[in-house]
Amino acid sequence: MLTKRIIPCLDIKDGRTVKGVNFENIRDAGDPIELGALYAAQGADELVFLDITATNERRKTLSELVTRIAKHVNIPFTVGGGISSVEDVNVLLQSGADKISVNTSAFKRPELVDELAREFGSQCVVLAIDTRFEDGDWYVYLNGGRVKTEVKAYDWAKEAVGRGAGEILLTSMNNDGTKKGFALDITGKLSQNLNVPVIASGGAGTMDHFMDVFETAQADAALAASIFHYKEIEIPALKTYLYQRGMNIRF
Repeated sequence: MLTKRIIPCLDIKDGRTVKGVNFENIRDAGDPIELGALYAAQGADELVFLDITATNERRKTLSELVTRIAKHVNIPFTVGGGISSVEDVNVLLQSGADKISVNTSAFKRPELVDELAREFGSQCVVLAIDTRFEDGDWYVYLNGGRVKTEVKAYDWAKEAVGRGAGEILLTSMNNDGTKKGFALDITGKLSQNLNVPVIASGGAGTMDHFMDVFETAQADAALAASIFHYKEIEIPALKTYLYQRGMNIRF
């Protein structure tokens, strides 16, 4: 069985880590570099840094911040937000990022996934999908959850994997920040039907929620933010808990 990964997520706005509920009511959670270094020291497997306003404000993720992160963090990290070209990715990888995440730009121009996979390899390309359950199914949302589409999350994930996406970061907007658990149904559908790793995001509130998403939904990794930022759950304790219950966890 593959090792399950624990991934803290740092949503960044104006150079600060922030967190909200259902993509709204954003509040400050600390310095992203300090938090990233702390999580690396605690045993996080990877980190994800998302510039949550980059796409909406029509600007690029700051490569200077990535350079600073790389100097202080010794585990793999993914960067996303406003990435729309091979050139953007090249700058971020040269600045020290290990993987990049694309969302709105890839949906609007799916060929971007092909181009990035061809240029940098599928292992570098993470497709982020923000999805909301309504009208009986899970639909893709764009621009940080502000714009609804008529495309179903599973259909878009399947297409993107066919184009070369090497990993899916799936965030349930219904569950985000609620601490009531991950969206097991849509996470499970992707995990069990796609041949790439799926990172579950949105809803972590207890250690049992991580067990559920690994066991029931068969996610490859689980991502969380506020429970780590506000020290409601410590990574070493979480990993011990999962290991004692039979999960293959890296210490």
